[in-house]
Amino acid sequence: MALTKDDIVNLMYNQSDLSKTQSTKAVETVLEIIKGTLANSEDVLISGFGKFCVKDKVQRRGRNPQTGEDMILRPRRVVTFTCSGVLKDKLNGKR
Repeated sequence: MALTKDDIVNLMYNQSDLSKTQSTKAVETVLEIIKGTLANSEDVLISGFGKFCVKDKVQRRGRNPQTGEDMILRPRRVVTFTCSGVLKDKLNGKR
């Protein structure tokens, strides 16, 4: 099961001295800062967690999987995530 924004708010509320309203505002503020930074094509680095990067995809040839028809995919921007070594070690049970 995925961790939702509401789950994060509830965890913050239960693990801190913040009220539910303050927890909601804190989570919303952090996410807005991250979204705004990425929208400006800047990377977001969270020490011990990972790095969100905006990458530009160039126009390329693709195929519609339903019809098999060739098509041109427009250039676009995507967000990638690379986890930190600390998180990678934690996921793999290393210290």
